[in-house]
Amino acid sequence: MKNVVKNLCGVVALCLCAAGNVFASNDKNTNLNTEMNMDKDLNLTQEWDKVFPKSEKVSHSKVIFHNRYGITLVADMYVPRQADGKLPAVAVCGPFGAVKEQASGLYAQTLAERGFLTIAFDPSFTGESGGEPRYVASPDINTEDFCAAVDFLSTCEHVDPERIGILGICGWGGMAVNAAAMDTRIKATVASTMYDMSRVNANGYFDAMDADARHEVRRQLNAQRTEDYKSGSYALAGGVVDPLPGDAPWFVKDYHAYYKTARGYHKRSLNSNGGWNKTSALSFINMPLLCYSDEIRSAVLLVHGEKAHSRYFSEDAFKKLKGDNKKLLIVPGATHVDLYDRMDIIPFDKIEQFFLEYLK
Repeated sequence: MKNVVKNLCGVVALCLCAAGNVFASNDKNTNLNTEMNMDKDLNLTQEWDKVFPKSEKVSHSKVIFHNRYGITLVADMYVPRQADGKLPAVAVCGPFGAVKEQASGLYAQTLAERGFLTIAFDPSFTGESGGEPRYVASPDINTEDFCAAVDFLSTCEHVDPERIGILGICGWGGMAVNAAAMDTRIKATVASTMYDMSRVNANGYFDAMDADARHEVRRQLNAQRTEDYKSGSYALAGGVVDPLPGDAPWFVKDYHAYYKTARGYHKRSLNSNGGWNKTSALSFINMPLLCYSDEIRSAVLLVHGEKAHSRYFSEDAFKKLKGDNKKLLIVPGATHVDLYDRMDIIPFDKIEQFFLEYLK
C-alpha cells in the first residue's frame, strides 16, 4: 500500500481530484449566439444527462459566459420556481476532474431548492466549456473561472449583485478560497471536502515528497512536454485507476466507487475517463494557491469529513484564516467522496444557514 500511495503522489494526484428558464432568456450575458462566436465548436447537450434526478422544485437552463482570457464557459442555471425579485446567488464548481453533471450540479440544484439562484459550471478546457488544448488545469485560469462566474451573476437581471457566494468541491474548494482572496465581490465562500491542488502536486499526498522527489516529477513532466511537442498532441494522465489494484488505498477505492460506477460516471468527466493533460501539474507545483488566504475579509466555511484522507487540507487552511466569520465544520464519520453526493451526509442545512447569514 505504501508503494501505491507513493506512486500516486505528484502528477497522478492531479488526475484523481471532476424546462427552460425565463430568467436566463432575458439576460444579455446568456445570448448563446454572441458567446458561441468565441468558441464556435461548443456543442451543448440539450437532454438531461446528470447523474442525479431532476428536481421539480426548480427551473433549469443552460447559460454561457466568458472569462477574461476569452474562454467561453458553459453552466447549468437552477432557479427556484415561484422566485420573485432579485435573488442571492451561488456559483458552484468541482470536484477536480468532474463536470457539472456530477457533484457540482447536485449541490447547485439542492441550493436552488432552498431559494438561491445557482449555476454549476464546467471549468475552462473541460466538459462543455471551451478552451484549447483540452483537459488543461491552471491555478490562475481556474481561479479566474470562479471570478468570471461572479462577472456573469453580477450582471444577471435576477441576481442581487451584493449577495453573491461561491462553492467549490474538492480541488475547486482550494480555487474558491483563492478566488475569495482576490475578488471582493464574493461575500461568502464554501469549500467542501477541499483539496489544495498546489500542495498535493508539489508535496504529494500527506506531504510525502521531498525536494528530490519533486525534482524527479519536474524532470518527467518536462520530458513529457518534449514528447507532446514532437507528437503535436497532449498525453493524458489517466482518470481514476480501473481496474483497482489489490493494494489500492481505501480513498482510491472511494474515488472508483464514484467515478467508475453508475453512481457517478459521466462520459465527459475527466476522472471517469482519460484524465487531465499530464503536464498540467507543472504550474501547480510552482504556484501556491493560498498565499493570501489570511487576507480574506468575507465569510468562509470549510466543510470536511471526519474520516476523509484529505481532511488536513481544510484544517490547515482554516488555521490561516482570520476573523470571526470563518468556520470549520467537520462532518462525523464522513469520507472525502461522501461529500460528493451523499444527501444524508452533506450538511446542506448548515450550508444554507451560512449563506443566508452572509448573503443578506
